[in-house]
Amino acid sequence: MKRTVTVGNVLLGGDQPVRIQSMTNTDTADVEATAAQINALAAAGCEIIRVAAYDVHSAQSIAKIKQKCSIPIVADVHFDHKIAIAAIEAGADKVRINPGNIGSEDRIRMVADAAKMHGIPIRVGANSGSLGKAYRGMDKSEALVQSALENIRILEKIGFEDIVIALKASDVAASVRAYRKMDALTDYPLHLGITEAGAYESSIVKSAMGIGALLLDGIGDTLRVSITGDPVQEIRAAKEILQCAGRRTFSPELIACPTCGRTRIDLEALYHQVKALTQDIPQYLKIAVMGCVVNGPGEARDADIGIAGGEGFGLIFKKGVPVAKVPEAELIPVFEKELKELLQ
Repeated sequence: MKRTVTVGNVLLGGDQPVRIQSMTNTDTADVEATAAQINALAAAGCEIIRVAAYDVHSAQSIAKIKQKCSIPIVADVHFDHKIAIAAIEAGADKVRINPGNIGSEDRIRMVADAAKMHGIPIRVGANSGSLGKAYRGMDKSEALVQSALENIRILEKIGFEDIVIALKASDVAASVRAYRKMDALTDYPLHLGITEAGAYESSIVKSAMGIGALLLDGIGDTLRVSITGDPVQEIRAAKEILQCAGRRTFSPELIACPTCGRTRIDLEALYHQVKALTQDIPQYLKIAVMGCVVNGPGEARDADIGIAGGEGFGLIFKKGVPVAKVPEAELIPVFEKELKELLQ
């Protein structure tokens, strides 16, 4: 089990659930826009948010942003230790530094001293795009691990152990290997992610493969699904990945058969109607939409409730047992009635 790290009012590691993170794409110096986006992300289920601290002014803006938001804020810092210190002094709940570009050991020490003084953790973020020169000829996964360990040792040497580790690459296989190696070497909490994963369709595949593989191994204490576009999409995707991996539950799971030659009902339309009815239910249920009455109820026996289509009619079933046989036009109204009874 990983050690526990506190980020604002959120605990990472230990026996805590895997926490969902995202990053704003607003200008951090624009306090109103950044706070509005953070609040929208929090409403969607984001638990920790990262903002770009690209100069001292943007870092200092964190103080005003925190007055308008309730979730912990992580300052993302590159190249300049002074920016990291300014963010810490402005009230950042965690600071992220990158081993390949923050500078000398003395500069890392200054950041660590400031973090220790303010009681906040440091995320050591090794990224394949910004590794130091000494690691550029190595196997990518090993380079990520060794780069992160180098900076962890510096922090440990000066007595700082309030650490979270991230090892990110756009190469899914290299990322997975790196996290597995690091998981075996340390008990610091791990922040999972596949960086530069692209727009929604590409990112969903890459993130589900990489993050999902690690979650199924029991690895990971917090994660971000990186998507080029609206960061609210990242929260929805993270929830889906976590739920599919069995690590957390958020909402109903909707299963549906792919259809075959026995299908005599517009299953795709039926699926979307059921999804619209159930997507805002704030609890876990397994809901099935099956294409035929021959195998449908049996194949979805462990579903809490479902529909199996026939020719001009369909069955409503609960736990694999039919409870109503109705004309196709009445399937959704009767399903909704049975669902309400189930929820009550």
